[in-house]
Amino acid sequence: MKKEHKNLSDKHPKLSNKEYETELTKLHGELVKLQYWVQEKGLRIIVVFEGRDAAGKGGIIKRLTERVSSRVFRVIALPTPSEREKTQLYFQRYIQHFPAAGEIVIFDRSWYNRAGVERVMGFCTKLEYVRFLQYTPAFENALVDSGIQLIKYWLDTSMEEQEQRFKDRIDDPRKIWKLSPMDLESYRRWYDYSQARDAMFLATDTDHAPWYIVPADDKKRARLNCISHFLSLIPYEDVTPKKVKLGERKMDNKYDDELSSEERRFIPQKY
Repeated sequence: MKKEHKNLSDKHPKLSNKEYETELTKLHGELVKLQYWVQEKGLRIIVVFEGRDAAGKGGIIKRLTERVSSRVFRVIALPTPSEREKTQLYFQRYIQHFPAAGEIVIFDRSWYNRAGVERVMGFCTKLEYVRFLQYTPAFENALVDSGIQLIKYWLDTSMEEQEQRFKDRIDDPRKIWKLSPMDLESYRRWYDYSQARDAMFLATDTDHAPWYIVPADDKKRARLNCISHFLSLIPYEDVTPKKVKLGERKMDNKYDDELSSEERRFIPQKY
């Protein structure tokens, strides 16, 4: 018999598009302030996003980064490891993407693949998995001691919401690419993933690198709440540059700007 899972966003009514866009605009303004602060102070920040398949990690990351510089907010979404990478130290392919001064690196899935999909699907040995849970707290403690701020988010959805999102992907030609064989297997192995999550939290939810859970059945609220929480974890001040004036363009009466482009190839104006 299928167990019922309470919707993780039942307590609040859905936001209207206007309310959502208004609040998101405010948060985007704060993220820009944070960007200048991180650059000025040379901060190094890592943000890890993990969670259920179809929980909305990509949506939150997109809203977190769409109004800031990709040179400061760098998103890392690594593919399946190559044969060479499989022979490396497990953390090695992640370490090469770690931030330098003035950078925020966002991992769309991270080294915690070993605690989730690799454990459930048998892509690693039991010994590799056990060692990962043993060594990760020390590894993350070393990161924090080196001056890197590590922030870890877990996006959680109900069983019913995940099922609906998978169905939406099947029916929408814009989303079908998001539905992978691993997604279908994660749907079948819901409880296996739940047990892997619980074991991961037990071993790696530490004082120096805690896990923060984002209820994500309501996508709009999840995005706003996560970005707001992220901003609250990094004390920053407004050091944005003062407004500048454009001034006047230098004129050149001997040069015809429009004439120079008459023979160029322009795309058809279909819309």
